[in-house]
Amino acid sequence: MPIQDVLSAVVAPVKHDMELMNTNIKNIVGNRHPMLMAAAEQIFGAGGKKLRPVLVFLVARATAAHMQMRDITDKQRRLAEITEMIHTASLVHDDVLDECDTRRGKKTINSIYGTRVAVLAGDFLFAQSSWFLANLDNLEVIKLISQVIADFANGEISQASSLFDTDVTLEQYSDKSFYKTASLIAASCRSAAVFSGVSPDIKEAMYAYGKHLGLAFQIVDDILDFTQSAEQLGKPQGQDLASGNLTAPIIFALRNPLVKEELLDILSSEFVEEGSLERALHLVQLGGGLDSARALAQQEGETALAALACLSDSPAKRSLQQMVEYVLHRIY
Repeated sequence: MPIQDVLSAVVAPVKHDMELMNTNIKNIVGNRHPMLMAAAEQIFGAGGKKLRPVLVFLVARATAAHMQMRDITDKQRRLAEITEMIHTASLVHDDVLDECDTRRGKKTINSIYGTRVAVLAGDFLFAQSSWFLANLDNLEVIKLISQVIADFANGEISQASSLFDTDVTLEQYSDKSFYKTASLIAASCRSAAVFSGVSPDIKEAMYAYGKHLGLAFQIVDDILDFTQSAEQLGKPQGQDLASGNLTAPIIFALRNPLVKEELLDILSSEFVEEGSLERALHLVQLGGGLDSARALAQQEGETALAALACLSDSPAKRSLQQMVEYVLHRIY
């Protein structure tokens, strides 16, 4: 099945939920601050797949079906909005930190409106999401999602402090990937389950599903930085590597004695020589880094799938299973 068809099938049970959320979220930002209306259109209309709120709605519907509820709750709908706002705020701030001009093939907020508006837009989204979070009146969910915001900062700091560090371990990489990507997905999946009133075991399983799906997603993204063209990526190929962010493919390649020394030389020079980035991308392929990273992504995906076994069958559960297929499909 073509990748777009897989995604359409995944989203189908929550398509209406997502349409309501998309309308609401633009209004939340634009109505409060007209200055941010154009920015909101750029942020929330930037062609993103919005997988995080899709997952919130799917877990909400799958756990609601398990508990034989008639429908999902307003709090679950609000949680999807909070999740998207937090994720988007982190992207806007990331683009400022990384001085990115494009994302998903479109111009970033900072490149159009300047750093000041971009920082304010990100701050507003974090603040508004925190206010909505407090109003959910559920301490378990407040603690879960608040931790995510702290994790984002931890992820950015650990990445900034380990650029071009060729001693970085797979465990450190996994921790950073959890902070940057999997933490939000895990916490929002568990939070969606909380509002369906499921047992502690199922809440834990939904957290595990989100965590391992998130890790698989990050590994796949890191592989694509090596394998896709600038046009496909919506950013220059090898951009993460060029900036010194050493991810799974390069960590694995550095274990191969056939390419290790040359790769270390290139990395220690920080790509000053012309053609050195292209050479490094080739060496990672040659050293088996991409194959090993694919195997790791597959392993994380299988762990995520296993976590769904506790749920009774429903269209939403089947979509959660297909989501794993969708994430992994991108690397083959």
